[in-house]
Amino acid sequence: MTTSAPASAPESAVQRYSPLAMALHWLLAVLIIATFGFGVYMADLPFSPSRIKLYSWHKWAGVTILLLSTVRLLWRLGHRPPADAPMPAWQARAAHATHLLLYLLFFAVPLAGWAYSSAAGFPIVWFGVLPLPDFVPVDKALAETLKQAHKLLAFAMAGLVLMHIAAALKHQLMDRDGLLLRMMPARR
Repeated sequence: MTTSAPASAPESAVQRYSPLAMALHWLLAVLIIATFGFGVYMADLPFSPSRIKLYSWHKWAGVTILLLSTVRLLWRLGHRPPADAPMPAWQARAAHATHLLLYLLFFAVPLAGWAYSSAAGFPIVWFGVLPLPDFVPVDKALAETLKQAHKLLAFAMAGLVLMHIAAALKHQLMDRDGLLLRMMPARR
């Protein structure tokens, strides 16, 4: 594999991710950012039918993120990404560690939310059609612990997402190494 071309090289020389990898990346990015914002917004709402509806939507988004993350992980395990842009070794290690942690959180955050919902006694019915099994028993103390775990993991993921965005912008605007273009469709 060749390395990514610097920004001064023609855009056609940049080695890109596959169209499916790009689609999953951007779809999950939008869903994760929106679901996080939605979660922060709804957390302090007073109990009402609207709040219950918002919680259902949040759960549906979480299950969708979990499923799309599974597809993304399976795709990634079978398909090598483009070679990294030239960068100092510490940056490459930091990028790989961040990606590994993000993948871990793609699963941990929705699973903690699902467990919290189960422990609180509120089943998840995906899109109001498919009832999902509870995988922990109803237990108010456990529900409170899982609620805090879900919140902590979600904020950890938000922090890593911000770091990921900042690093991508640094590579694009300061290093001009074409790294961001790898996740963008080629212009025709």
